Amino acid sequence: MKYEKLAKAIIENVGGKENVNSVVHCITRLRFKLKDEGKANTEVLENMDGVVTVRQSGGQYQVVIGNHVPDVYKAVVAEGGFESNRPVDDPDDKSNKGSLLDRFIDMISGIFQPILAVLVASGMIKGFNALFIAMGWLNEASGTYQVLNAIGDALFYFLPIFLGYTAMKKFGGTPFLGMLIAGALVYPALDPGAQAGEPLYTLFAGTLFESPVHIEFFGIPIILMTYAMSVIPIILSTFFAAKLENFFARIVPDVVKTFVVPMLTVLIIVPLTFIVIGPIATWASQLLGAGTIWLYELSPVIAGAVVGAFWLVFVMFGLHWGLVPIAINNFSSQGWDPILALMFVHSFALAGALTAIWMRTKKQKLKTLTPPAILSAIFGVTEPGMYGIALPLKKPFIFTLIASGIGGALLGLFGTVGYAMGGLGIFQLPSFIQPKEGINVAFIGALIAAAVGTVLAFVLTYFFSGANKETEEPAPQAEDNTKQNVTSKVIESPLNGEVIKLADISDSAFASGALGKGVAIKPSEGKLISPVAGTVSALFDTQHAIGIVTEHGAELLVHIGMDTVQLEGKFFNAHVAQGDKIEKGQLLIEFDIEAIEKAGYDIFTPVVITNFDQYTSIETAEEGKIQVGKPIIFLDK
Repeated sequence: MKYEKLAKAIIENVGGKENVNSVVHCITRLRFKLKDEGKANTEVLENMDGVVTVRQSGGQYQVVIGNHVPDVYKAVVAEGGFESNRPVDDPDDKSNKGSLLDRFIDMISGIFQPILAVLVASGMIKGFNALFIAMGWLNEASGTYQVLNAIGDALFYFLPIFLGYTAMKKFGGTPFLGMLIAGALVYPALDPGAQAGEPLYTLFAGTLFESPVHIEFFGIPIILMTYAMSVIPIILSTFFAAKLENFFARIVPDVVKTFVVPMLTVLIIVPLTFIVIGPIATWASQLLGAGTIWLYELSPVIAGAVVGAFWLVFVMFGLHWGLVPIAINNFSSQGWDPILALMFVHSFALAGALTAIWMRTKKQKLKTLTPPAILSAIFGVTEPGMYGIALPLKKPFIFTLIASGIGGALLGLFGTVGYAMGGLGIFQLPSFIQPKEGINVAFIGALIAAAVGTVLAFVLTYFFSGANKETEEPAPQAEDNTKQNVTSKVIESPLNGEVIKLADISDSAFASGALGKGVAIKPSEGKLISPVAGTVSALFDTQHAIGIVTEHGAELLVHIGMDTVQLEGKFFNAHVAQGDKIEKGQLLIEFDIEAIEKAGYDIFTPVVITNFDQYTSIETAEEGKIQVGKPIIFLDK
């Protein structure tokens, strides 16, 4: 683990495991309750790399860490074998992260975010390579095509390996361990297509879930499936792997921990993935395939609506593999297939939604990413636009599904079918041409369905997704108590009160500027107002502190009072939750100033930029009276 060495040193210098009654963490520091604070080596801790300072207050021995405190806390708990109680300010408190769907989408988008740029680049290369084939400029036997295909397809084929790294990192495990697990899943010899000869036996023969078994693991049958290009299997595997790794890190002796922990983790997780996740995904795919055929026989329109609306979801979970064998069988037995034709509109609907986002958004990053993602979607490569843009924004993804479902219903209504295993996106269109009749009503229906899906997704996203929200703060106007210069970004005051220098407050960790650059405010009114538009990145049970990531990337921390975490939420009332999108001027937290001071706590409130190292200059308002909405921090990059 990244912070294992630091955790060992901290535990040793607070007097060892036996001197610790309990440990929790708040937004910036580890809070130990020690049996004997005299045994702690404060001087050594204060001079330790990774520790900002040490404070002793309210019966707690506080080791100030900074932004990385959740990671250090996990390492301390693992190293010391302490009970992992929910910390007082736990940013991983799932109760504060919205609905299960919101948390799932946030997790998926967070896992894909680090690879988004290369995902878009790969999608463009794949799309252009398909265009070169369609135009006759290249053929599939040429070396140029094969090299370009390898470049464009490598990330998608080995996607589980990339996600193994990012997912394991997100879940708190060792990223390279996630890559190892994913590598085993896509190992060529364990792909179903690599299995030659008759199976050892067949499970559930004669039923819908009939599954050939080619290999066993200590006598346990393994139902192989194709994990290349899949998403959910590796995410599930790394989720449990991270927990298993942390468990072994607590019980395995230090002398062999370095290699025994990863060995035990992969020896358990990889076989379990093959034995459990593989069969579940395989059977779910088979059930989906059988259900789709039944639904098409019942009503092509309903089947088109279902396949069209949920195709992207099927792809996300790897369930679409249940439809591909049915389509191949249809082509070989009757020369045509209706199933894969029904998903035709999804890439055009996504392109329509992405176009609306590009036209409406003022976020520079989205402006840059959407054009190549639109092009990729038209060419049938939907992963960049889906995972990188539409899914994180939620509403555009939902509108894409709706438009694709309506387009699928139209395909069913027109009786559009495919006569060959064609390409994707615009390159699938030629497969709808009837070999004898040529262009017929069914082919025209495909064009109409694609147009309807594109326009509908565009309109819904353009008018109802909120993609037009401002993302940049206006340039500050000169005020009597502000700097008289124009800066690139401005943070306004979230409180009415009096500005003082950060260095003048009693908390040395904040006063030193180690936890962030900014100011402190002595509030005159118990209302914390959002100074920016952005996202609540941290809000804790005690509701005394809030972290905000602004839409221009500044990470803002507002900590109401000194040591007010010990009030355990009394006198605070939050009006937002972690993960919420917030607007400038929105009421965030109400607090009772008089009650807090009467309880013996200092009410001075630091307002700091925690990612200050990303700015070349941070200037603050002069000391004196301040009102909500007046600039207090000026940022230059």
